[in-house]
Amino acid sequence: MLPLGAHFHPYNALLGGKLVACLIRSRDIYDDFARTYGKTTGIISQEEKKARLLAVTTSSSMGRSSVYNRLKLGGVEYFKSIGYTRGWGHFHIPDSLFAELRDYLREIGHPYADKHRFGQGPNWRMRTTRVALETLGFEDDMLRHGIQREVFISQLAGNALKMLHSGRGRPDLSSLLSADDVAHLAVERWMLPRSERRPEFKTWKRESIQALLDDQRGELPSKPRLRA
Repeated sequence: MLPLGAHFHPYNALLGGKLVACLIRSRDIYDDFARTYGKTTGIISQEEKKARLLAVTTSSSMGRSSVYNRLKLGGVEYFKSIGYTRGWGHFHIPDSLFAELRDYLREIGHPYADKHRFGQGPNWRMRTTRVALETLGFEDDMLRHGIQREVFISQLAGNALKMLHSGRGRPDLSSLLSADDVAHLAVERWMLPRSERRPEFKTWKRESIQALLDDQRGELPSKPRLRA
C-alpha cells in the first residue's frame, strides 16, 4: 500500500493526496525504478533481472477510497478500481500483542516466530498470527476484521497488462508525463480551486503540527495484552 499523506495538514485540505498519487504514474518514477532495479539479481532465482515498472497496485485504508477514485488528469486514468478485498488481515492486531504471539511461538519452538525473510513465504505476519491463535485454541476467523479495502491499479505502460500476461514486449510509455507536468496538471485541476474555496490553509503554522500530534496522541486507545 502507498502512503500518500492524504491526511497531512494543511495539504489534506488542498487534496495533496491526489497529487502524490498521480505522481506515481510519471516518467520520473519509471526511470528511477529502472536505474535502481534494472540490473539487480533475484534473491530467489539468482538471475539478473531487467526489471521495469509497468504497473503499481495499492488499496484503500478501509472501504471506498476518496483519493484514488476518479483520479484522472488530461483524460488519462491514473488509478483504476479493480475490486475489493474480502476483509481479512492483521491491521487490527496491535504490535504489542503480535510481539507476545511471537514470544509464545518462540517458546514452543515454532519456526514462524522468526521466519520472516524474503523468500520464506508470503505475508509472514499473517501466517504467524494465524498459527499462534490456532495453537492457543482460537478460531482463525479472528483475522477477519470485515473491513473491505478497495484495490486499485495504476498502469505506467499503456500495454502493461498484455506484457505482464505474456512476459514479452516493449513498454508503451507514450502517455507517461514527467513529474513536473503531472504536478502542474494536478495543481490546476484540484489544488488551486480548493485553495480558493478553503483558504484556511494559509493560517497553518509550524506550531500547529505539535498541537495536532498531541491531540491525536490523546485519542489513541490502550493496547490490549495477551493473557494466560
